[in-house]
Parts: sequence; structure tokens; C-alpha cells
Amino acid sequence: MFGDDPLLRALAFAGVRRRTPLVAIGLGAGGALSALALAALSAWLITRAWQMPPVLYLSVAVTAVRALGISRAVFRYLERLATHDVALRAMATARARLYRALAGGDPAVTVRSDRSALLARTAEDVDEIGDAVVRGLVPMAVGAVTSLAAVAIMAAVSPVSAVVLAVALVLSGVLAPLVGARASTRIVADGAHAREQVGANVTGLLWHAGELTVARRRDRALTRLRDADDRHARAVDAAAARQAGAASMTPIAMLVSIVAAAVIAVDLASRLPGSLMDASSSDGVVTPMLFGVLVLLPLSSFESTGPLTDAAIAWESGRQSAARVMALVDAAGPTTVTADPVFDPRRASLTARSLQWGRGRALGPDGGIDLNLRPGDRLLVTGRSGAGKSTLGMTLTGLLAPVGGSVTSEPAALEQSAAYFAEEAHLFSTSVRENLRVARGDVTDGEIVDALTDVGLGGWLATLPAGLDTELAGAASISGGQRRRLLVARALVHAASIVVLDEPTEHLDPADAPEMLRRICDPADIFGPDRIVVVITHQSAAVDDVPTINVG
Repeated sequence: MFGDDPLLRALAFAGVRRRTPLVAIGLGAGGALSALALAALSAWLITRAWQMPPVLYLSVAVTAVRALGISRAVFRYLERLATHDVALRAMATARARLYRALAGGDPAVTVRSDRSALLARTAEDVDEIGDAVVRGLVPMAVGAVTSLAAVAIMAAVSPVSAVVLAVALVLSGVLAPLVGARASTRIVADGAHAREQVGANVTGLLWHAGELTVARRRDRALTRLRDADDRHARAVDAAAARQAGAASMTPIAMLVSIVAAAVIAVDLASRLPGSLMDASSSDGVVTPMLFGVLVLLPLSSFESTGPLTDAAIAWESGRQSAARVMALVDAAGPTTVTADPVFDPRRASLTARSLQWGRGRALGPDGGIDLNLRPGDRLLVTGRSGAGKSTLGMTLTGLLAPVGGSVTSEPAALEQSAAYFAEEAHLFSTSVRENLRVARGDVTDGEIVDALTDVGLGGWLATLPAGLDTELAGAASISGGQRRRLLVARALVHAASIVVLDEPTEHLDPADAPEMLRRICDPADIFGPDRIVVVITHQSAAVDDVPTINVG
């Protein structure tokens, strides 16, 4: 395996093994070495042609220059194909494995996580890991190979010039990237946090535009979005300034290397044997071919080290993204998902003692709440938006740990007895049947038809061209009320003995919502006398004989 570094762990998680990028690195090195050889040969050819020798003396060199020019372009094109193939395959594998880990791991992880944070982990953070391969790993490896080759070629001409070039390449290819990466570490983290805040505000506006407009809070939400976007822009600008400072070390190193090479070439010209001197070498004139190679070779070698500052920053950015992704994978735990989650078929009871709930801070009353629910019992949870109703529902089903007190079920544990049905549960672009089989894989067609009829969708089902096989194009293909009834039908066919419904009558017609709530709360109606049903709602006035908890 790769080791404990989060990015190396993430690459292994994404299916990238040690040998996977070698083809891309080899092709990249081939292109860089072609460019290096092209620079040296071009320097020799230009300066040799200046001496006007017979044309046949230059024919091999001219052909080689053309071949190197073509091979450089071909190698670079193939390197980009290979690099992007590695990165895109890694990103696809990482997303598939991440989804599988979240689906088959601890469900509380996804419930506890902010939606915008989950979106950032599965989208931007995975993209950053792929970007670290394209803009980080391969360029750094190619730069190292090219730098060693340039120093070796220079050493064959002038050992002193090779030492100067080596120092300059270390400055450009090691020190500058290191400074740039360290300087941008905090800025990259701040930028990622700001990006998540932008995502949170955007998703909030998209998902709750209607409610925000009615509550006259849309302008406030837009202001928060602009502030978050400004913070993100400032973080990006600060990162760019640090990157520019680090990148400036490369032209400085290049200037020092070229000047030193020129000085050394002049010195060598007065001391080298006649084989390296032209006809006027006795006057101390620099050999044109030697001078050209010593000057142009460093220029070409810096082409591969110049981008390494950006490569180091891309690697650091990918490293931070990988740490967040792998933290999510580690929190989800081992994948244990099966075709049908096992729920205990026995009737269950639900008991809470001094229960307090919340995400980091208690939202319940000082002494908590006590519950003692038995099969057939119903409970309403009411309160203003943001007061913690949904958080209480998740806590009652074991998806969130209590902040204080305890909640238990008998005879089986909460995870085998209780299920939480979210207000914004997803409808899939598949058949009506499969959208209900999400709740229980072995549900029969008869049970599905009965559940749809119980929630008032019997007439709608009769109009569908293919019945239960009718494909739904997600939530957009049906009305808000039909979507809500389908979600209640999911709860009906589910095997859980304790059911928590979050806003089951939202988006229903004003005349239909009270009737649906009454049927849910009636032990003799759709959910029957053997199940405990907790309903989170804003419409508690529709039923006045059901115990109610107001959370604020």
C-alpha cells in the first residue's frame, strides 16, 4: 500500500497502485527529454550553421531536430491521454467506493454530516484528488527525471556548469515548490471551508427558496451567499499571491544559471584544447557550439521545473481533500450493507429518559424529556423551523447519539426496530415498484398496491400506462403531494416497528393534509396497532387527541 499520508491512502482507495502512473510518467519524461535533446541539438545546429559548413555536414542534425520536435509533441499528447485516463478512472472508482462506504457503513455518518459538506466530499474533494495526479504527481516525477538528465548532459560538457545548474534546479524544482506548498497550506484549507460555505448557502437557497421568500429572508440568505463568495475569492487571491511569490524563484534561478553558464563558457574557451575551438580560438573567442549548448540547455531544463510550484500546491490541495474524504470513509466504518437490512419483526417499545438532543449543543429542555411509548402509540413533535424537530427524530431512531440522557427500545436495539423517514427523501428515476422496494427489498406487488391505495394513490396508479412498471423521472415527474404520499407508502411497507415520519403531510392540498395526518395517527388505520409512529409536523391542530411535544 501507499502509506499513512492521506493523499496516498486516497489514491490507493481510488484503485491507483504504485505502478499505475508509470506509463504516464514515462511518456511525460519522454516528451521532456525530447525537448531537452531538441534544445541542445538546436543550439549546436544554429551555431554550427553560422560557420557555414557544407550542407551535408548538417543533414543528420536537421533530420534529428525534426524528429525530436515531432516526438516531443507526440509524447506530450500521449502523456496527457495516459494521465487523464489514470485520474478519471481514479475519480470514478473513488466516488463509487465512497458511495458504497456511505451506503453500507454507519448511517448516522451521513445523517450527522451537513448536506453541503457531503456534496463537497463527493464532488470537489474527489476532483482535487484527481487533480493531484494530473497537476501534481506526474509533473513532479517528470521534472525530477528531466532535471537529472539535464545535469548529466551538462556535466559531460562542463562539470562546474553542471553544479551551478543542479543548484538552480533544486532552487526552482524543490525549494520553490516547498515554500509555495507550505505558504498555501492554511490558505487552501480556508478556501475549502469558504467553498463549503458557498455550497451550503447555494443549496439552502435552491432547496428552500419558497420558504425563504414567504418568510422574507431571501435577501438575508443572498447576503450570506455573497459574503461567503467574497471570503472564497479572498482565499483564492491570497493563494495566488503566495504562489506568485514562490514561482518567482524559478526565473531568478534560471537567470543565475544562464549567466553562470555564459561566464563559465567564456572561461572554458580560453583553456579548452583546440578540438573545441574554432579557427580564431587562439584569440580566446568562445566556441559557438559550446556556448549555445551551455546557454540553451538550462533554458529547456527549467521548462519542467517551472510548473512544479503549481504541482506542489495541487498536491497539497489534493492532500487536504483526501484527508476529508478518508475521514468520511473511516467514520462510516466497514461496509456491511446487505440486500435487505434486518429488522426485528417483534413489536417494540420506545423509552427515553432525560433525553437531550442536538448537534454539539443540547436543544431539549434542561431536564430533557421522558418517553414511554408502546405498540399502537402515536406522538406528535411540533415547533418552529430550526428548533431541532428533525434532530430529535434522528435521535429517537439511533441515527444521532443523545447529547444527554438515553433512548432505548425493547426487545431489539434501535437500529433493528426504528426507522427515520426524512422530509426530503429521494425519489429515484426508476419504476414505481423499485421506488418502494428501496424500503424493503422483498415487498410483494400486492403489498405495494395496498400501500399506494392506503395513502390515496390508488386512482393515480390506475392511470399509469405500465402500472407499477411505470418509470418515474425522479421527483420532477410527479406533484409535490404525490411525492409526499409515495414517501409515506415507503414507510408503510418498511419492516420497522418504530416509525418516525418527518413532515408527512407537507405539500398536500389544504383539504387533504389534515385527513392524512388523522389517518397516520389513528392506531386503527393505515399504520395499524402494532407500530409506534412519531410524526414531526407543523399541522398538529388537525389532531387534538395525540400526545404532543413542542420543542420550541
